[in-house]
Amino acid sequence: MLRTDHLSPRRLPGPPGVVRVALVAAGALLLAGDQVQIEIAVTGQLRVEIIETAGTVAYGMRGGSARWDVDIRLSDGASLVWYGEPFVVSADADVVRTSSIRLDPRCTAEVRESLVLGRHGEVGGALQTSTRAWIGDELVLAEDLDLSPAARTGWAILGSARCLDTVTALGFRLPEGAQTLQLEAAGSIARRLVREQHESDLDLRTMGGG
Repeated sequence: MLRTDHLSPRRLPGPPGVVRVALVAAGALLLAGDQVQIEIAVTGQLRVEIIETAGTVAYGMRGGSARWDVDIRLSDGASLVWYGEPFVVSADADVVRTSSIRLDPRCTAEVRESLVLGRHGEVGGALQTSTRAWIGDELVLAEDLDLSPAARTGWAILGSARCLDTVTALGFRLPEGAQTLQLEAAGSIARRLVREQHESDLDLRTMGGG
């Protein structure tokens, strides 16, 4: 079942056993006061591929704020691949972005999240991110990032980078690499910090996401 609000999900053709869904903006996103909530629930031996048709821009909010919340639940052997396009936080934007991912054992998820602080020539606005992931009842990933202008230039956060590009795998591991963190449970985080989004070499299609 597909429901439309800020985003309009549309079914695309796919081979047997694969469901492809495109996310199309139903209006201007993100503006002050917007609260986008994306819920994905998949059950059974099915692979779901989420395709974003364009990046998202959080525009200047003049003292306001917006939210972008994602809730993913996979059960009974389901798998999910989500190749996210850039999420751009413009100057004077203030955004909270959360991700909650729950997998039953034998399920897998691979998600790319590309965060860009500011459009070309801008110092981007404030972004707070929170990610939680469970496999069964075990919490396997908990990460909170303060990407506000004052905090993100620290050497342990972004430093001089403007773009944070991440592929998170759950239920299996990505290939070993210098910039890939292997979680204690079955899962990996591959991450690139770059000045411009096109400088990142992360790509689900070359890392096993299909």
